[in-house]
Amino acid sequence: MERGRAGRRSGRGFSGQASRRISSTIFSMTKQRTKLKIKRSFTLAPESVAFVRDLRRRRKTRSDSEALDLLLREAIHARKREEIDAAFKEYYDTASCEELNEQREWAAGTAPNMWIGVPE
Repeated sequence: MERGRAGRRSGRGFSGQASRRISSTIFSMTKQRTKLKIKRSFTLAPESVAFVRDLRRRRKTRSDSEALDLLLREAIHARKREEIDAAFKEYYDTASCEELNEQREWAAGTAPNMWIGVPE
């Protein structure tokens, strides 16, 4: 059988047109991912560099940048969770007894029906 441009045998896998469409899609997705990132340069302490390299090894990421990006995303999510928790705390600390009683009544009426239709 004859080999196609990508090294695949033309009798197997994707047709030439489908292969070009997939290659085009992959290229555009990669291009989009690259567009969403901003190249920066930072100076880090040796301990920080070692930490990022260890994180890269443990998480099996492709690069130190990807490992650092994961670490930063986790920090961002943790901060958002803290903000949400603080907002809940503030609400319940300032809610009137009437509001809290109304919520308790609603929860008591809803709870028995909450799991209907959910397999055990």
